[in-house]
Amino acid sequence: MTFLSIVLPVYKVQGYLRQCLDSVLSQSFTDFEVVAVDDRSPDYSGAILAEYAARDPRVRVVTAPENVGLGRARNLGLEHATGEYVWFVDSDDWLSEGTLNAAAERLRETDADLLIVGWDRVHWDGRVQAGTARKSLAAAPDVFSVEQWPQVLNILHVAWNKVVRREFLLRLGFVFEAGWYEDVSFSFPVMLAAPRISTLPRTCVHYRQRRTGAITRTVGDRHFEVFDHWEHAQALATKYASPTDEVRGLLFRRMIWHFLRVLRHDARVPRESRARFFGRMSEMYKTYLPPAGYPVPARAEGVRYRMVARGSYRSMRLFDFTIAQARRGKRVLRRTAGWVKRRARQAAGQVYYRVQRRLPVDQSLALYGAYWFRGVTCNPAAIAAKAAELAPHLRPVWVVAEPYAKSMPPGVEHVVAGTLPYYRAIARARYLVNNVNWPNRLVKRRGTTHVMTHHGTPLKKMGADQADHPAGVKDPDFQAQMRRADRWDFSVTANPFTTVAWESAYPSAHETLEVGYPRNDRLAAATAADSAAARERLGIPADRRVVLYMPTHREWLPPGRRVLDTERFAEELGPDTTLLVREHYFTTPAEPASGAAVDVSDHPVVEDLYLAADVLLTDYSSAMFDFAVLDRPVVIFAPDWPVYRDVRGVYFDLLAEPPGAVTTGYPALIGLFHSGAYADESAASVRSKFRKRFCSLDDGHAAERVVRRVFLDKKQ
Repeated sequence: MTFLSIVLPVYKVQGYLRQCLDSVLSQSFTDFEVVAVDDRSPDYSGAILAEYAARDPRVRVVTAPENVGLGRARNLGLEHATGEYVWFVDSDDWLSEGTLNAAAERLRETDADLLIVGWDRVHWDGRVQAGTARKSLAAAPDVFSVEQWPQVLNILHVAWNKVVRREFLLRLGFVFEAGWYEDVSFSFPVMLAAPRISTLPRTCVHYRQRRTGAITRTVGDRHFEVFDHWEHAQALATKYASPTDEVRGLLFRRMIWHFLRVLRHDARVPRESRARFFGRMSEMYKTYLPPAGYPVPARAEGVRYRMVARGSYRSMRLFDFTIAQARRGKRVLRRTAGWVKRRARQAAGQVYYRVQRRLPVDQSLALYGAYWFRGVTCNPAAIAAKAAELAPHLRPVWVVAEPYAKSMPPGVEHVVAGTLPYYRAIARARYLVNNVNWPNRLVKRRGTTHVMTHHGTPLKKMGADQADHPAGVKDPDFQAQMRRADRWDFSVTANPFTTVAWESAYPSAHETLEVGYPRNDRLAAATAADSAAARERLGIPADRRVVLYMPTHREWLPPGRRVLDTERFAEELGPDTTLLVREHYFTTPAEPASGAAVDVSDHPVVEDLYLAADVLLTDYSSAMFDFAVLDRPVVIFAPDWPVYRDVRGVYFDLLAEPPGAVTTGYPALIGLFHSGAYADESAASVRSKFRKRFCSLDDGHAAERVVRRVFLDKKQ
């Protein structure tokens, strides 16, 4: 028997259907079928379904005899489903990577009749809201019934976040009713009747918030159908379950919450119908009020419930109007106050900055920053540590953005960006060291020294060299880029290759310090004991093979899309391997569900990860240049190399001059690790050539060379 049937009702989704199907068919888990129901869609959806069915036998298309609506289309799909479990996925949404595997594992672990999964909301303008139910799902017992954990009734009542045992549905005769809000009369009875419920607290479904076409935004009296579905849900609840007083109370409260939501927020009940809608709501309140009562919400929401109980529509309108006006007034005041406060702070800061610039330069102050003020890290951190040893007369101060201030190491003197101490520091510091540029408004004072350390050996085009590759440009103001580069006194490069690249990327009058990368000093001097200590800090057993996966950022991929399914990869590496996954800092962290995959995106010191790893798996990240210092295997997984090369522009052909084994396809990638070819003589030979070109200066003394030249003025 097929494990999972994905029922996909399709109607007027031609713009979204391919993304939905691709997200399902590209999953690593393969024991599933897609039962796509063409609900007589008048657009090209039917043709798209036929195209996918022709090339993938897992897709079966069922055509409705006429347009039957969402609920009936789901029923038609259920009739043709053969899987042990069924998942009613909406065809304008899409699944995250690894979802089917994670869901299947959870179902097998718990033998659940119903699995409720997490989701996020993806807005049409690109905004993403993390699933509000994730904490609730994580707090649930492993397996439970509604009586054992009634809070489950507060989780969004939709079909697409639930995977249900098909035999359970058929045995009890659960089907979808016709009309809008059909999820209500399905979801709540199923939850109440299911003896074994479990949850999966990870983002499985990307819930599309459409700009147009959503039922909840359609104006009309069909919103009254919500009452019919709740009546049906209440009847089925009584038929298939014996709810406790607590469950009855929570179900009742959820019903009234939903009615208020339809009237006040989600829906578009016509103005002339709202009093009638409220009246029906009040009738339902009296009819279904539990004898033991219900937990009345606090504050304004509780007031509305009491007005529904009394049937006081005019009072609720006046109450909502008063609340809305008060909130609007607060928002205006808050915005005005916030704008005035920000402008005043900026203006005061700039005035203070100008005053401080007239005061003498503080010859003892060395100011450091890294990654847009994220903390003590990278080349500036290595330079600061060595300066404390060789130039103790200097006082190191770090600039940190407010969100990162609490995570600064104890005892590290720092100023928060945008504050008066920050303006004083940037105005009077003798030395300013950063791995990115300082803000545009910073004025380079005579007698000060700016050190640009950069934060990677460049594969992709940078600076002025990006002009020929506009699709990958984030900052098209090249004039401003060059003005910032003109402030540099020193530019630190890791190797002759980088020196040449920066010559064309940043044509300015700075002195190049071709000394190696200070942050790699630790790697160059590392011992076996250092690696063992790094593993111990990460909790990795000494006998495990450790693969570190560090992909780069791809601007052209939609939110949540990855080029490698890390869960599948971790499983196929085998039980003797730990996969560490470190996403790029511009990328939303992935959610590996397999126990063999560990998300280390938030680990503060990347060098710890390098030392703990036996092999680095990457694509186009500058991590390959740093990791090569350790002379350990590197694998390049470059499935979209032509796209990256053409969009971003590159300084050399990575596939022709790699740091190790290269593959552009997943089967070949698995083959490299299973066969051990990633660490054979051929891979070692190309790594040796790569190291000669890019790592020859990394001898453990790069930071010392920078400190002696910049802070001690000792030319070599």
